Amino acid sequence: MKFGLKTLLTATALLLPHFAIAGAVDQLHRFLQSTRTLKAEFAQIVVAKNGRKPQQSSGIVSISRPGKLRWEIVKPYPQLIVGDGEKIWIYDQELQQVTVRKAGQAIGSSPAALLAGNNDLEKNFTLKDAGNAEGLSWLEAMPKNSDSGFDKIRMGFAGGDLKAMELSDSFGQTTIISFTRLERNPALPANHFKFTPPAGVDVIGE
Repeated sequence: MKFGLKTLLTATALLLPHFAIAGAVDQLHRFLQSTRTLKAEFAQIVVAKNGRKPQQSSGIVSISRPGKLRWEIVKPYPQLIVGDGEKIWIYDQELQQVTVRKAGQAIGSSPAALLAGNNDLEKNFTLKDAGNAEGLSWLEAMPKNSDSGFDKIRMGFAGGDLKAMELSDSFGQTTIISFTRLERNPALPANHFKFTPPAGVDVIGE
């Protein structure tokens, strides 16, 4: 299985030490308020409901809030997702195919909205603290839109840094993402969030 837009995401914030004792919901809000751009490496595991062998991938994610993102899978199969604030481009190199969607429809109540969207999270999600486990402070985000494709999203923080996300979708599939080498507010070139389909590929959508 390859990574899809729905399992998109990432983030971190270098916050003052006393934020570490705050609940995960507070840490998320503080992170978003203090983060304009972000870059990180990610590792992802997708666990299917039927017990098939978990699918693993890794790559680099960049975000410029609000609305711009770049999620690049490097291993095992190259795949690129780019959002310029108006459209989302999903490029599958192996299939030589590009899928295009309007950003509002693609992000909406998806996991990407928790990091790349604006600060009005309660419009699309019900947030609550979910206690501590595995050395992280967790929150649960429940999409208010029943068509989001996700039943529950969990985010794990440590000292104000986002370290992990767990995504449970409506098909019984769980995606676990961990983040490393996080940079908060790095300078990112404008063309980082632009995409032009390569010559010869099939373009589907808008």
